[in-house]
Amino acid sequence: MNLQNRIAILTELGQYLRNNGSDWNDAKKKAEAVNHWFTQEFIDIATENIASAFLQKERLVNFAKHYHLDDAISPLNIGIVMAGNIPMVGFHDWLCVFLCGHHATIKFSSKDNVLLPHIIGHLTTSYPELNDCITIRERLKDCDAYIATGNNNSAAVFETYFGKYPSIIRKNRTSIAILDGTEPMEALDALANDVHCYFGLGCRNVTKIMVPEGYDFIPLINAFDKFAHFRDHHAYANNYDYQLSLMLLNNIPYMSSKATLIVENKSLFSPISVLHYETYKKEEAPLSLITNHDTIQAIIGTHGTPFGEAQKPTLETYADGVDTMQFLLGL
Repeated sequence: MNLQNRIAILTELGQYLRNNGSDWNDAKKKAEAVNHWFTQEFIDIATENIASAFLQKERLVNFAKHYHLDDAISPLNIGIVMAGNIPMVGFHDWLCVFLCGHHATIKFSSKDNVLLPHIIGHLTTSYPELNDCITIRERLKDCDAYIATGNNNSAAVFETYFGKYPSIIRKNRTSIAILDGTEPMEALDALANDVHCYFGLGCRNVTKIMVPEGYDFIPLINAFDKFAHFRDHHAYANNYDYQLSLMLLNNIPYMSSKATLIVENKSLFSPISVLHYETYKKEEAPLSLITNHDTIQAIIGTHGTPFGEAQKPTLETYADGVDTMQFLLGL
C-alpha cells in the first residue's frame, strides 16, 4: 500500500464520518451509554474536527509533503496506548503511524472503547489489506517503539515498561487563557467554549485564566451561562455540588455562573466544574507568573491560540509539543 493509497483511505474515512450514517450513529449512542461523559454533542464536535481538520485530501497531501513522506520507509511495529479523556483523542497518533507506513498495535482506553474500534473496524472491513498493518491488543509488548498517553501516574508505569525503547510518553497537561480586560463579548463567548467543551476534560481545555487587577467578571460569567444545561448532567452536577460544598465549608470566596465555579487559585489544574483565576498588575507580563510551563498544552488569547480554537487542533498540532511524525520518521 503506497502513500497515495493511504491518503485515499483516510479521505474516504472523512467522508464516512461526515455522512453520519446509521452505523456511525449507533456507535455514537453506544459510546455515550458506555461513558456518560461522551455526549452526542461532544462526540459530534470531535468527529467534525477530525473529518475537517485531519481527513481532507488537500490537508493530508500537504502534510505528507511537509515531511517528505514516500514509500521507502522500513515499516516498524509501533505500540499506541490511547487515552480516553475525550472522544477519539488517540486518533491523531494512529493517523501519523498509518500515514508513515508503519504497523500500529493499539491498546484502546476502556473509556473510549467504542468509537475508535468502530472506525478501525470500518476501515478493515472496507479495506481488508489493512488487517496487515493494524493490530488491537489488550497488552502491548514486542513493539519497536511506543506512543503512550496518560496521567502522571500512568506515565511512570509507561516509563518502566517502555523506557528502554524509543518512545513518546505523555503526562498531565492543561491550558490557560490570558485576558487583558478589553475582550469583546464574542471573544468571551468563544472562551466559554474553550473552558467547557468536553466538560473541561481535555488537555486543551482552559482550566485557568490570567486577568488584570480589577477585572470585571460579570460579562465572562454571563458568557458561561450558555452551559447552564451542564447542571442536568448527573456526573457533572455531582462534581459541581461537591466543589461548592468544599468552598462553603472552608470559607473560600468564589463566583459562579449557572454551572461553573470561579475561584482564585495559583494552580494551573482545576477540578471539573471549577475555573481558576489569577490576577496580574497591568505592568506585569502574565506568563512571568507561571513557573511550570512544561504542564501547559496551549495558551489561549490574543497572543496565543485564538479564543474558541483550543479544541480545534490541526494535523500539525502535537500533544506536549513533541512532533510525532518526526519521531516516527527518525526511528
